[in-house]
Amino acid sequence: MSLRPRVVDFTSVWNILKETVEGVITLGDISRHTWNDRFTDVYTLCVAFPEPLGDMLYQETKKYLEEHVKHLHKSVVSSQEGLLAAYYQSWVEYSKGIGYLNKLYMYLNTQHIKKQRFNEADLQYGRSDIGDQMLEIGELGLDLWKKYMIEKLSDNLVHLLLEGIKQDRQGDSPPNQSVFHGVIQSFVQVEDYRKNDNLFYYQEIFEKPFLIKTGEHYTLEANRLLQENDCSQYMEKVLQRLDEENLRSRKYLHPSSYPRVTQECERRMVADHLQFLHGECKRMVEQESRRDLQHLYLLLKSIPSASDALIQELQQHITKRGLDVVYNLKGDNVPQLFVESLLEVHEKYSNLIKNVFSADQQFIGALDKACSAVINYKGSSKFSCRSPELLAKYCDSLLKKNAKTCTETEVESKLGQSITVFKYIDDKDVFQKFYARMLAKRLIYAQSMSMDAEETMINKLKQACGYEFTSKLHRMFTDVSVSGDLQGRFNQYLRDENVDLGINFSISVLQAGAWPLGQTAISPFAIPLELEKSVQKFENFYNTRFNGRKLTWLHHLCNAELKLGYLKKAYIVTMSTYQMAILLLYEKTDSLSYVDIQENTKLSDEQLSKQIQSLIESKLLISNTEKIDSQSSFSLNKDYSNKRTKFKLVAVIQKETTQVCVDQEVEQTHVSVDEDRKLYLQAAIVRIMKARKVLRHNALIQEVISQSKNRFVPNISMIKKCIEALIDKQYIERTPNSTDEYSYVA
Repeated sequence: MSLRPRVVDFTSVWNILKETVEGVITLGDISRHTWNDRFTDVYTLCVAFPEPLGDMLYQETKKYLEEHVKHLHKSVVSSQEGLLAAYYQSWVEYSKGIGYLNKLYMYLNTQHIKKQRFNEADLQYGRSDIGDQMLEIGELGLDLWKKYMIEKLSDNLVHLLLEGIKQDRQGDSPPNQSVFHGVIQSFVQVEDYRKNDNLFYYQEIFEKPFLIKTGEHYTLEANRLLQENDCSQYMEKVLQRLDEENLRSRKYLHPSSYPRVTQECERRMVADHLQFLHGECKRMVEQESRRDLQHLYLLLKSIPSASDALIQELQQHITKRGLDVVYNLKGDNVPQLFVESLLEVHEKYSNLIKNVFSADQQFIGALDKACSAVINYKGSSKFSCRSPELLAKYCDSLLKKNAKTCTETEVESKLGQSITVFKYIDDKDVFQKFYARMLAKRLIYAQSMSMDAEETMINKLKQACGYEFTSKLHRMFTDVSVSGDLQGRFNQYLRDENVDLGINFSISVLQAGAWPLGQTAISPFAIPLELEKSVQKFENFYNTRFNGRKLTWLHHLCNAELKLGYLKKAYIVTMSTYQMAILLLYEKTDSLSYVDIQENTKLSDEQLSKQIQSLIESKLLISNTEKIDSQSSFSLNKDYSNKRTKFKLVAVIQKETTQVCVDQEVEQTHVSVDEDRKLYLQAAIVRIMKARKVLRHNALIQEVISQSKNRFVPNISMIKKCIEALIDKQYIERTPNSTDEYSYVA
């Protein structure tokens, strides 16, 4: 076969080609040899000499296809099988045939028709003859099918389709799925070749009327279900109808219609009856009916703003349950009950949200708001929130040495859970202050169950709030480590100097700025003679190694071990330095007056009375009067006995934890927090103004709140006072000619 153009008799070639076209379009049996010859004929006509005959071939093919589709239309209309079945059968045959025919005309499509097609610019900006553009043969066949078949039968086809689907919904004999699906898909496939809006025809001809009928059906169905069922049954049956309709959509419709059908059903059965459903929200939430809540959530979640009422009810319910559980606690172990009760509430409703509401972020947000409201509840603006204090005490009880303490693994787990509560606390700086004071006591008195557990907790706090939040806590740990090294060097110094102190003497050197050590117990104090040598030697050792540092002795934080040898059996007693100083006075006498003890110890009346009272309560001393005053005298109790030969006097510590002292300490802590907040806010204001140079009052307030919210919720009045203080200090100034603007003073 020659590929060179030659003179061709179009009529004779077309007559031969037409027979094959007819066989292809009707899915007849075409041999490979015939197919190849007709393929060559198409090529020959497209490159004919002296002029190509592609246009003539296109027009004749179009004319033939028009006649063929019109013939099919007549046969479909007159078919005894039923319109839908006949249409579907003709469509299956025709669509396959037109696909094969498109391949036969491949050369015409690629070399002739595509060159005549409009480009994107023509389609976008318009051409007067755009409706006459040539289509590829496959596209032409589909276009002719739409024009001479679907458009003439559309009303009847759509009516039959809608009636069949209606019967399916009513539970009557279901229609032939393959026929219905195929007919509906044909509305899409006839415009598959279009690049843009290829679903428009399907949506206009079928989807719109289908959605209208769907809406009408489910409006009636919803009204019927409401009359026959209560809310729980109604929701269950609506979900059942939605599942059935969803399955029905997948049986018959194009995938693009699935969400629209579901949306229409939800609008008619849910959105149109929101008032009824919202009216049942409160009951379901209060009863915590998981099944009903899950059904309600599934119905409301896809409707904009429909879940807001449910979310609000759940938030209020969690808040109420939390307040009921937490703020009726009584007894000696309130911190533990407080934290563990909160964690139970949080865990309970976290599981409910996870299992019932599929861990929806909106519901998780409601849980967070509710927990925050419970944890930061004050009851009155006059009172401060106790949550930071109680959480700090709970952590303290976990980290202290205790005969009933948990294992390290259990402690670490509980500390991790306590961080859940900590994250909800607004006044994190208050927690920090309480925690730091309790940590200081644990470190000074060696009461920590595990230094690893202490460090783990601090790292958890650092992850939650950043390094700045825990910097002082880290410095406290550093001091403990440095003090250990310093003690070792002091012992080496004594060995080098060949000095025997006569007692076991250990010391902790702590940075004044890092440790929140209370000053309430500081009193004038004369060091006992037995300790003077040790104290003097340590001061000499320290001053030779560090210049410019001043040692301040905090005797009220010191402990001593004293051996009692005047009784029937020896006892080793751990006590405070003040208690030890008093007992050492009895080395040479059995009885001393109040005045003698005060003269020798130099303790203040308040401290002396407290220490003597503790020794009387522990039965080591006997008083000649019920009330301790300057006329009292005290003698050793030589009949003292104890089951233990080694014990600790804890009476002073118990005295300090009476309600009065606790209230004083809490008040001092809050005062200290307020002072720290003022400094923090002033620093934040200076930072902001240095960066912005000029800023209006409201904008500055918002910036300060934004920077402080991770640490505490600042009081607006406090921010204003800090601004005034900085103006007085000439860090910032009011901008001239403006009443609400500040500028930074460089």
